[in-house]
This record gives sequence, C-alpha cells and structure tokens, in this order.
Amino acid sequence: MTKRTCIFVSRRLALKALSAIPFMATTLAQSRPNGNAKVLRYAFRSAEVGFDPAQITDIQSRTVTAHIFDGLYRYDMLARPYKIEPNTADGMPDVSEDFRTWTVRVKPGIYFDNDPAFKGLKRELVAADYVYAMKRFFDPRRKSPVYPSMKELQILGMDALREAAIKGKQSFDYDTPAEGMRALDRYTIRFKFAEPLPRFLQEITSGDLLGAVAREVVEAYGDQIAAHPVGTGPFRLADWRRSSRIIVERNPNYREHF
Repeated sequence: MTKRTCIFVSRRLALKALSAIPFMATTLAQSRPNGNAKVLRYAFRSAEVGFDPAQITDIQSRTVTAHIFDGLYRYDMLARPYKIEPNTADGMPDVSEDFRTWTVRVKPGIYFDNDPAFKGLKRELVAADYVYAMKRFFDPRRKSPVYPSMKELQILGMDALREAAIKGKQSFDYDTPAEGMRALDRYTIRFKFAEPLPRFLQEITSGDLLGAVAREVVEAYGDQIAAHPVGTGPFRLADWRRSSRIIVERNPNYREHF
C-alpha cells in the first residue's frame, strides 16, 4: 500500500458522503500495518479538468481544490445551526453600515506549501495573495467560468481593469490597484462595492474557488498551472494522471494537526 495519504474530502465529511452517495464507487481502506494514517479511495463519476481555481469548470476539480487552497472563512457544518468561522482570517470582517465596505484581516504566520517557485524560501500568506487570486477571475486571458458571478458582486474598479486589457489587446494589469479590492497593508484587505452586499461573507467562504493563490507559482508554471496547485490548505497534490489517478497527501507544513 502506498505510503501517502490519499484523500479527496475531510475525514468527517467523507463518512457523511459514504452514506449519502451510495452509487459512488467509494472504499475506505484499512489502516496501514504500522497503524498510522488511513487511505481513502474515492471514484469520480466523470473526469476532473484541472486544479486552477480561476479556470475550474467542474465539481470534481473543486472537490480537490477545496482541500488544497484556503478560503478566508469556512463553514462549521457540524454546528447546529451551521455557522461561518474564520479560517485564515484573523476574526470576523469589519462591515460598514451600508454593507458596501468590508475589511478583512489575514492571520500572520500562515505559510504556503513548499514549491520550487519559492526558491527555497518559506512563503507567508499575505493579503495581496487573496487580491491576486480574485483578480485572476477578471483576467480575460483566463476565460474564467466564474467571471459572471464575480462581475455580479460589482467590485469597484475591477471591470475597468478587465475592459482596459480587452480594448488595449494587452495583458491584464495585476499591479494597478482597484478601488474595490485592495491590500491596505501586509495583512489587511479592503473590499468596496457599488451596491450593498450583505451576503459577501458567504461569497468568501469558498476555498475551492476563492482560496489564496501565490503569484510566483502562477508565473512559474504558466499554462501548466492547473497541474500545479500550491496552497496553504491541509493537503497537497502529490500525483495526477488526468482522468485516471489523483493522489492527494497531507501537507506537512499545514498549521493545524489533524
């Protein structure tokens, strides 16, 4: 049996899935002989596309990226009623009375998984990583299927950046700040919207799509980024053969023990 931990959903959610989706060919393997980590084998009914959040078109790929990338917030699905709690955010957001301005702070001391793109350095998660990740949905080169949903948020200045790239037939400008989505300092993000958005908290509780992405990684892998997801989440992609085999193992750099 492989020495890697192969898992596509968290352990407690996996147990729910086993009973809720009987038609899936799913097998929970026995413990390894040394009594350490278990292996979960999970069969998708259709093929995954890739693991770049900005280009995902299918639920199979999102099942994997949800465990590689970290959203600012997460659902505690075992709470009754369920609740939203901070994940990489340092507390709940500060929200203006008109729900047009949201300020979120990122916890210091969270790090991305090791990758050659970081040139041997530990890479801390910062506010700019979330800004960059969300800007990628507006990049016309990505042709992101999520763009229509992001457009509906009416983030100030973001469509102007997109239109400038389209009309000028040039690369999307990631370096020009947008009024509606800006890193105020190393750990603080401010969002501003054209209209009140009282449910924005639910929008950013989505690590599978809105998890933090490091710009160095995207630029290092270019068009192959879908095969090289690097996040701050509890798992990392160890091996991938499209439509055949996905191995996800524990991220040894993850901040929490599980």
